[in-house]
Amino acid sequence: MTDAAKLGTAMAGRSPRSGGRDRESRWTPYLFIAPVALYLAVFQGYPLLSEFVLSFTQTSLLAPQDARYVGLRNYRDLATSSDFASVLWITALYTVACVVCAIALGLGAALLLDRPFRGRGLARALVTVPWAAPPVAVATIFAWMLNAQYGIFNHVLKLMDFEIGYESWLDNPKLAMPAILFTTVWQIFPFASVVLLAALQGVSEEVREAATMDGADRLSVFKVAVWPTIQPTVALLALFVTIWSLRRFDLIWVMTQGGPIGATKTLVIELYTRGFVTRELGEAAAVGMIGLTIALVVTFVYFWYTQRTERAQGRR
Repeated sequence: MTDAAKLGTAMAGRSPRSGGRDRESRWTPYLFIAPVALYLAVFQGYPLLSEFVLSFTQTSLLAPQDARYVGLRNYRDLATSSDFASVLWITALYTVACVVCAIALGLGAALLLDRPFRGRGLARALVTVPWAAPPVAVATIFAWMLNAQYGIFNHVLKLMDFEIGYESWLDNPKLAMPAILFTTVWQIFPFASVVLLAALQGVSEEVREAATMDGADRLSVFKVAVWPTIQPTVALLALFVTIWSLRRFDLIWVMTQGGPIGATKTLVIELYTRGFVTRELGEAAAVGMIGLTIALVVTFVYFWYTQRTERAQGRR
C-alpha cells in the first residue's frame, strides 16, 4: 500500500469525535490560564492602569475627587529634581549591594552546606532562620542593637577599644546605609543559600571527579563543573533579589524612615513620603511608574540574557 493510500485510510478512519477532542485539547491550556489571567487583570492590571492615569494628574490625598490633569509635569519635575536623582542613586546602590552581597554570601554558605560534615542537617535548618523572621521584627531588633546608648554593637566596639565615632549608626548619614545593608543582607542571604544549595545538588559528581582526576584544583573544578550548572539559577536569583530590593519598604522605614537627611531614601520610601506625608498622590504615582519601569527593564535584561545564553549553548 502506498503512502497516499495509507494516509487516505487513516483520514477515513478518523471519527468526528476525534476532531472535537483535538479542538478541546487546543483550548485546555487557555482554560487553565484563564482564572490566573483574570485575577491579574482585576487585582493588578486595573490598579496599575489607574496609577498610570493618576501620574498625569495633580491629586491631593485629602481631596482625591478634585484631581486636575497636568500632563507630564510630574515626570518633568522628577527629572529636573536633584533630590530625586539622589533617590535613584541610593536605590541603585542599595539594590546592587543587596544582589552582590546576598548571592556571594549565599553561594559561600551553599558550598559549605553541600559538603558532608556532622550536623549538616541541623546547619541547613538553622541557616533559614533569618529568612523566616518577619522583616519588621528584624528591623526593630537591629535598631536596638545599633542604638547609640545601649546597643550591643557599640558595646562590643568599646570592649575591643575600637572607638572611632560609631556611636550613632542610624543617625549618621555615612553609616545609616551600611547598617541598612548589613541588616538586609543578613535576612535575605539564607534564601539565596537554600536556592543555590538546591542547584548544587544537580551538579554531576562524575564531572567533579573527572576534573579532580585531571589535576584541577577546587577553583578550577568550580569553574568547569559547578558554575555552568548553577549559572541559570544565579541569574534567576539575581532577578528576584533585584526586584525585592527595589520594592523593599518595611525594613528601611522601621529603621530610618529614609533618613538621616535622605541618606537611606529609596524609591519606595520616596513614593510613600510623597503619597502619605506630603499627600501628593499624582507625584507618588509618577514615582511608582518610574519604579515599575526600572523593574520591567531589569526583567527584560534577564530574559535577553537567558535567551542569549541558551542560543550560545545550542551552537556548541
